[in-house]
Amino acid sequence: MNFKTILFSIFFISLGISKSAAQEVPLLKTSLVGSRIVEFVPKGFDKSKTPSLILSSEPKSKGKMPADWSLIPEFTFKNNKASAVLNLKGEISLYGGGEVTGPLLRNGQSIKLWNTDTGAYSVEGGKRLYQTHPWVMGVRQDGTAFGIIFDSTWKAELITNSDQIIYNSEGALFKVYIIDRKSPQEVIKGLSELTGTIKLPPRWALGYHQCRFSYDSEKRVMEIADNFREKKIPCDVIWMDIDYMQGYRVFTFDSVRFPNPKILNDNLHKKGFRAVYMIDPGVKVDKEYSVYKTGTENDVWVKKNNGQEYHGKVWPGDCAFPDFTNPKSRNWWAGLYKDFLSTGIDGVWNDMNEPAVNDNDFPEDKRLGTMPYDTPHKGGGNLPSGSHLLYHNAYGRLMVEASYDGILKTNSAKRPFLLTRSNLLGGQRYAATWTGDNYAGWDHLKLSVPMSLTLGLSGQPFSGPDIGGFLGDTSGDLWANWLGFGAFMPFARGHACAGTNDKEPWAYGEAIEKTSRIALERRYRLLPYLYTLFYESSKTGLPVMAPVFFADNKDLRLRAEEQAFLLGENLLVVPAFAKNPVLPSGIWEELNLVEGEKEDKYQAKLSIKGGSIIPAGKIIQNAGENSFDPLSLFVCLDKEGKAKGELYLDSGEGFGFQKGDYALMTFSAEKKNNVVIVRVSDTTGKRNIKEEIKEINVNLVLEGKTYKGSGTLKDGISIIVK
Repeated sequence: MNFKTILFSIFFISLGISKSAAQEVPLLKTSLVGSRIVEFVPKGFDKSKTPSLILSSEPKSKGKMPADWSLIPEFTFKNNKASAVLNLKGEISLYGGGEVTGPLLRNGQSIKLWNTDTGAYSVEGGKRLYQTHPWVMGVRQDGTAFGIIFDSTWKAELITNSDQIIYNSEGALFKVYIIDRKSPQEVIKGLSELTGTIKLPPRWALGYHQCRFSYDSEKRVMEIADNFREKKIPCDVIWMDIDYMQGYRVFTFDSVRFPNPKILNDNLHKKGFRAVYMIDPGVKVDKEYSVYKTGTENDVWVKKNNGQEYHGKVWPGDCAFPDFTNPKSRNWWAGLYKDFLSTGIDGVWNDMNEPAVNDNDFPEDKRLGTMPYDTPHKGGGNLPSGSHLLYHNAYGRLMVEASYDGILKTNSAKRPFLLTRSNLLGGQRYAATWTGDNYAGWDHLKLSVPMSLTLGLSGQPFSGPDIGGFLGDTSGDLWANWLGFGAFMPFARGHACAGTNDKEPWAYGEAIEKTSRIALERRYRLLPYLYTLFYESSKTGLPVMAPVFFADNKDLRLRAEEQAFLLGENLLVVPAFAKNPVLPSGIWEELNLVEGEKEDKYQAKLSIKGGSIIPAGKIIQNAGENSFDPLSLFVCLDKEGKAKGELYLDSGEGFGFQKGDYALMTFSAEKKNNVVIVRVSDTTGKRNIKEEIKEINVNLVLEGKTYKGSGTLKDGISIIVK
């Protein structure tokens, strides 16, 4: 028995089947489709059975697989179920899988890829969540890395053993893409080359968001908005959960509690707020309801095998569901946003889009919570017809594509902001995400860090948890601890479930209100830096929030650290809850942004990396205010006495930046003798920044001390270090 046979025997035993029960599938072809990216196609692959909904476009061959390529997947097929295994050599740290519970380091883990409504992550012990990311990244001891995409949406299981990566699907054969590059950062860039990047969000989306299920009236919404402004706690967005609707009918407004949505939204805008409203996929079966009527007239609904409409119970009762696999259905759905957004709505929240259905009890899975496996989808365009077993994991992804198109078509001069609960690898092209219905407990507080880190390592940089926990009551201590570091996560939203206590920053008394204000003022001061990171991510796919091992890919001590995290390359965040975190070596100086933060036990500790310059703004109450007058630069020199940094700015809204209406400023600093000179070394883009940046304050952080200087940077700012 040779080595390959032994490996396959182990593989089959792990599946619980005999060696003779599965059939090896040879490779039909391999080809180089990008720099160190190879496509593997098994014999018998049929794109009409496994269409790609992950890749942004069909890759084109650029030549043959390199002769020294060693990462080659092996395929098997049995009983109409395809599997693939990648055998590993050496000590490799594994990451990825997208939205997962458990540790950041994924060696010895397994997850189920079947998007599921799972309150408090309770289904199958958290092995099955709301999204599907069939992606794993491996980092070798020398810091080089590889990544593997299993290009399939079929229901599946993903197993990441230390010596094997195994993907067991319940459907047809699929393609595999493997990226092998010099660093994990370069691998993630390769992932974005295949699956696309986020669109640059509007600047206001990077502010703080406040939500509840639900703020039950226009009056209550304005009370929340007024409290933020009166208490001078920064906030940009108020969210409307499902109770704004008329009987939970999507695209409608309750005639008593939300009778004047345009006036409400106008009033929010006057106070510097944006408004985001929820839209679910389930449409109430009601012949007098215009959305259901037009959907029926346009034949957009998912139907059963007998041709009758599929109905499932959601919030409104019996609902019909758009078949988003069909272009006609997606176009119809996109068209619904025109009148809806004409009320002044700024952003949209697509929820329950696994799709979640509450009334089903199927023999194949008693906790399925969605359509039966054999429910047909009609397909169309470049998508074939297929069963729900094929398209379930892509349902939310197809929904947000339709929503994004409708929002953009309606407000073509504005950048869409769309949040989704369910998604698929590559769906970051259309929507941001949050980590679903978490629980108000310390375990979920701590879990929120590796969850968002893993999403960032899986191509989705715009994510975050429900700060404070959605389900269950939240104590002031838990809230303050969570906000203390949650303020630095890419998506920062406080949320609360119906029946739980109030979870606004002022709900826990004056002391917690003060600590909440400090946390959010720190975030808002860093908006220039954060916005620059999002700009870079929209270009490269690199995560905004990254694991600390990104600071040194060869430092094995850092591989499992999941309490502390990086914002970009240059800012280290250590939450107050962290106990003995493993931190990167080198020069890291403490960074203080707001008066009182050092004395506040709830605030995360921030450190700036040696060799970097971080741009920061003044304290503002919303992202629509000018953050750049004055601009602050925090400088930390490396061991050679040098530093550099960038600042990206544009209008914060619209698409003028695509025509050059932006400025990308590059800063540099150098120490000579006892003087540090800080200069703008380069500026690209056509935007005139003189009206926005009139004065620059420089804070040189050196050996625990801060040295200050100010000026216009025309000839450089000199700081004397004694």
